[in-house]
Amino acid sequence: MPRMERHQFCSVLLILILLTLVSLTLTGWAWTIPDCIIADSLLFPNLSYYIPFCTSAPGLHLLASCSNVKNLNQTLERVPRNTEVLCLQGIVPTLPAKAFIRFYSLQLLRLQLGTTSVTSRTFQGLDQLQYLFFEHHAPCCLSLFLSPNCLESLRSLSSLSFQGYCLTYSQSIYLPTSLRHLTLRNSCLTKLQDLQRLFPDLLLSTSSTPNNKPVAPFLETLDLSYNLQLKQAGVRDLYGLTLHSLILDGTPLRALDLTDSGLLHLHFLSLVGTGIEKVPASLTGHSELRALDLGKNQIQNILENGELPGYKALEFLSLHDNHLQTLPIRFLHTLPQLQKLNLSMNKLGPILELPGLFSTNLKVLDLSHNQLCDVPHGAFSLLSQLQELWLSGNNISSLSNESLQGLRQLRTLDLSWNQIKVLKPGWLSHLPALTTLNLLGTYLERIVGIQLQGPKMLRHLQLGSYPMLDIYPPWLPTLLSLEIQAETCIQFMIPSGQPFLFLENLTLETSILLLKPDNITIRFPSLRRLTLRGYSFTFSTSQLQRFFPQQLPLLEHLFIWCENSYAVDLYLFGMPRLRVLELGYLNFFYESSTIKLEMLLKEVPQLQVLALSHLNLRNLSVSSFKSLRDLKLLLFNSERALEMNSNLEELIPQMPQYVYFSDVTFTCQCEASWLESWATRAPNTFVYGLEKSICIANASDYSKTLLFSFLATNCPHGTEFWGFLTSFILLLLLIILPLISCPKWSCLHHLWTLFHTCWWKLCGHRLRGQFNYDVFISYCEEDQAWVLEELVPVLEKAPPEGEGLRLCLPARDFGIGNDRMESMIASMGKSRATLCVLTGQALASPWCNLELRLATYHLVARPETTHLLLLFLEPLDRQRLHSYHRLSRWLQKEDYFDLSQGKVEWNTFCEQLKRRLSKAGQERD
Repeated sequence: MPRMERHQFCSVLLILILLTLVSLTLTGWAWTIPDCIIADSLLFPNLSYYIPFCTSAPGLHLLASCSNVKNLNQTLERVPRNTEVLCLQGIVPTLPAKAFIRFYSLQLLRLQLGTTSVTSRTFQGLDQLQYLFFEHHAPCCLSLFLSPNCLESLRSLSSLSFQGYCLTYSQSIYLPTSLRHLTLRNSCLTKLQDLQRLFPDLLLSTSSTPNNKPVAPFLETLDLSYNLQLKQAGVRDLYGLTLHSLILDGTPLRALDLTDSGLLHLHFLSLVGTGIEKVPASLTGHSELRALDLGKNQIQNILENGELPGYKALEFLSLHDNHLQTLPIRFLHTLPQLQKLNLSMNKLGPILELPGLFSTNLKVLDLSHNQLCDVPHGAFSLLSQLQELWLSGNNISSLSNESLQGLRQLRTLDLSWNQIKVLKPGWLSHLPALTTLNLLGTYLERIVGIQLQGPKMLRHLQLGSYPMLDIYPPWLPTLLSLEIQAETCIQFMIPSGQPFLFLENLTLETSILLLKPDNITIRFPSLRRLTLRGYSFTFSTSQLQRFFPQQLPLLEHLFIWCENSYAVDLYLFGMPRLRVLELGYLNFFYESSTIKLEMLLKEVPQLQVLALSHLNLRNLSVSSFKSLRDLKLLLFNSERALEMNSNLEELIPQMPQYVYFSDVTFTCQCEASWLESWATRAPNTFVYGLEKSICIANASDYSKTLLFSFLATNCPHGTEFWGFLTSFILLLLLIILPLISCPKWSCLHHLWTLFHTCWWKLCGHRLRGQFNYDVFISYCEEDQAWVLEELVPVLEKAPPEGEGLRLCLPARDFGIGNDRMESMIASMGKSRATLCVLTGQALASPWCNLELRLATYHLVARPETTHLLLLFLEPLDRQRLHSYHRLSRWLQKEDYFDLSQGKVEWNTFCEQLKRRLSKAGQERD
């Protein structure tokens, strides 16, 4: 390419690269997936209220939940490969082979796709998968065909669930030996014998032959709930099956039907909602049964004699939500191992008559919602081992110190939603081990610290009253969490300003918060989580400063939700460790929202999660969030007519990892035209909710215009920017070109040359306009065959086989008829480097002698532009180089190669030579 054309091409290329860089700056730093949500489960406590997610599992973090899936491959293309939880909802009849092979970290897969067929290689590559769910929530049932070995590759599978599917056309399905939980809910099972056809390796073979070795049992839980046609349990249908838990909720199957089924060693049996009217007298063959759940049935009376001889090992019994009115006196005498008893939602009241009824081993007793009005003296006197007592939702009005006598091991007491109006002093005196007390939903008007004395280590306290509640000291010094609710007012009476020294979690829910006397404050030096709900016109900075003076040095989570419309002010002060901030219904943002939000957030620069809901923000700008450099999650919920200022583009490089817009309506304005390109093109931030957001033109606009549709139709992307950039370049060229062409401005020529040189160096190009060759090779005639056959191909071949260098060889490139001396001087001057191939014959050659002297002369005459490389093909006596004294000094730099006697391998030599030549070219540039 001619020199002038190369300069023109470089100038155009420079402009195009500048335009590309600016374009990338404007369009990048976020990504989105239509109809998908990406989230970190560590942030679920701050998201579940605003955005629905599919359920996860403990220890799993990165989650992807997609709906309206029709093209599975297209949906999964942009889901992160390291996703651990994947939930899919839509219509995909057939799951193709290797459908999820990209997700090497996947551990939970929930499919609601209406799938009817699964191939043998669908789940190939999911070596880490532990949970697999097939769910179909339409009326029963959808047929599903599974190939026999489709689950064979899932060697880590622990839980497998089919809900709303019929496996009628499937049989002999291989189950991994790692499986522990199998669920067939709401399917079309009619008899237990179908399990032998579906999963033959689950049960021991019914035919005992010498060559048929029984398979070691591996399943722990079998859930067959809500199979409405499951009525038959034939003899030996479950022969050899060893289970810990069998769940038959909502099925017509009775416990007695399992007597001859062959089921072995059952520990837990659930028969919830099966229509049972009596407690089964026994389950022959299941004497090891430890847990039995008979909730939501029609049981009115336990056996008349109160004996249950078949349940000697029973530890848990649930009879919740039945029609029990009385309990036989000897009922629990036949259950000596019973530890947990659930009798909630029955009709055992109004007077609790329990003396002599319970075994001394009982640890948990639930009598919630039983219409109890009174707890007589000594009602629990024989339950010396009881640790949890639940009496919620009854009509209890008062408790005396004798009511709870004998419960010296009790740790949890729930008296919520009763009609308690007065707490008598000493009523907790018999509960020294109590750690958790719930008094929410009562009619208490005042709580005095003396009324709660007795327990030595009360850690968790919940207090609530319908009208108002006054709190009087002394505070309990061991409290870790405190929740107080009152419909109208909570008033703290603080004569001494006594602090809550160890309190970590505080929840206050009321309309008005008062402190008496006015000049007293409360200190919470250990508070980590603060929740404020329901505040109204008294909610202000001065109020907070009185209640939380100076600072909360350890506070990490602050939640404020005001459901009234009179909140007037808010200021976050003294919270250096605040990480999570959730604000809702705070109408003081309605005017000057940008300024107020900026002032609010500037004091919490360490914030990682920010959730804003129903705040009437109206306007967002860069000043609001510029200080939040550690933010990981930003959520906007239920905002109307939200304006996104164009200066928010400045925040793009530091946007948090997750940005969610839930039920947000924007204003139709072109200042937000950057949103679409930012939200869809780059990988640093996941954006949810923008693709379905709508915008309104004014207050009377009730049309539902999609935001992105409005921007595409009314706001041409980048028009202003491209117009500015074009005019700027034209103006710059009009100024520079005349100056460069003017002879009086010689310094500009030097500047242009310097810029041109730097640009080519940055681009990785060489200034080949100054040099015709990369390397001049000096050699003698005797060594010509080795140079042409071995050395030249390595250096001249195009990459990656060679270096792609331009070589000057005297025998090839000197013109015919030209003077060899002049050609040699000119060629060496126009070469980046000189490579001398030295042998005994070369040192004896006159021409090689001359070339060596000329090359060493250039080392002194032009040291900044000359580079010499020496290559020894055979051992040479250094004394023979004495006449080349400059060459001798050059050897001291060790800038040479020695191939004599095999000292250097050929491949190693080639790589070193390429590097030296490349370095020589850069130095000469």
